[in-house]
Amino acid sequence: MSYNARWTESAACNDELAKGCTMINIERMKRTFLDLVQIDSHSRREGEIAAYLKRRCEEMGAQVETDDAGEKIGGETGNLIARFRGTVSDAPPFLFSSHMDTVTPGEGVRPIVEGDIIRSDGRTILGSDDKSGIAVILETVQTLREQAIPHPDIEVVFSICEEIGLLGAKHLDEKRLRARVGIVFDAEDPNEIFTRGPSANRIEFRIHGLEAHAGIAPEQGISAIKIAAEAIAAMRLGRIDAETTANIGQIEGGRATNIIPNLVTLKGEARSLDERKLEEQTRHMIECVRRAAEPYAITLDGKTVRARVEEEVERSYPALNVPEDSRLVQLIKRAAERLGRQAKTVSSGGGSDANFLCSKGIECVVVGTGMRAIHTVNEWIDIKEMRAAAELAIEVIRLHVARA
Repeated sequence: MSYNARWTESAACNDELAKGCTMINIERMKRTFLDLVQIDSHSRREGEIAAYLKRRCEEMGAQVETDDAGEKIGGETGNLIARFRGTVSDAPPFLFSSHMDTVTPGEGVRPIVEGDIIRSDGRTILGSDDKSGIAVILETVQTLREQAIPHPDIEVVFSICEEIGLLGAKHLDEKRLRARVGIVFDAEDPNEIFTRGPSANRIEFRIHGLEAHAGIAPEQGISAIKIAAEAIAAMRLGRIDAETTANIGQIEGGRATNIIPNLVTLKGEARSLDERKLEEQTRHMIECVRRAAEPYAITLDGKTVRARVEEEVERSYPALNVPEDSRLVQLIKRAAERLGRQAKTVSSGGGSDANFLCSKGIECVVVGTGMRAIHTVNEWIDIKEMRAAAELAIEVIRLHVARA
């Protein structure tokens, strides 16, 4: 897909941007990014972008394979795994990763270029989450190879279905990878290293009442919606504390305004950086629903019917917790210093593919690419921050090889 017909830009890098052009090919990275955001790739529909990336990686000399994660979760394709042979044989392989899918509305994206800023046209998201990460990785690898910068074997994972529960990373077979350390590019600030992220529980409640005619015999029914309302009103939701959040995000139930509803489904989640707090919040939400349902009972024709609740709790993803003194974190901080920058470690309230990669024995942190206002139609990105992310990645590889 050519980007030329869909966007306009100034003829050349501005003076500030041009300072980095000798190392990173800014225009090529921008073109790659603009190509990527115009390929539709909602979760489970990443087939077209996977084909594009397979072709690009093979043209760069990679061996590329697709795993079976797509078959397991009903998607068009699996995770894409690309392997680039290194020039330093005694350095351990290094992993870069980003995800291919985007949230909705992400079809028919038309990026607007305003100097160094690329933004959505206001109808859709832009897709910098996480196509900016993909563009950074491609430019990093291409720069390493073109400029003969010593590097180890580099493995790249472009994952599927990150936005709907990290499903690609969840089903990734880590035995396909040799790398046991890496960076996931999937955050905002390229000077922040996300070393901690929450574990999360998905919680679903099915509240059973008793249906009756709402106008003729309402006293013969038990409203599942009323029980749900009382349960939600009793719950601690939103920001619980500095480490914990909770939400009820979906309510489904009822068939008509003249029928007392006999079934309501609530879907929600709880997250925390602290495992004990996560379990405590999950128990609290369950208890609120059970307590709300308990008083409701009705006797008809000598038979008592009671409201009842079914709940299902599933671990969405494990926590991310990379120690501050780990070699990887210190490597990234040192790389930033060599570039005249300061990288700081931070915690995230969201999950990322790094959560599952770490749980599979591949130590990863998350680094930003400059994406802003993500998951909204106001999304934008500064190309200078994408450059900063690619420069950091190259410097990390230099130090990784030097310390091998």
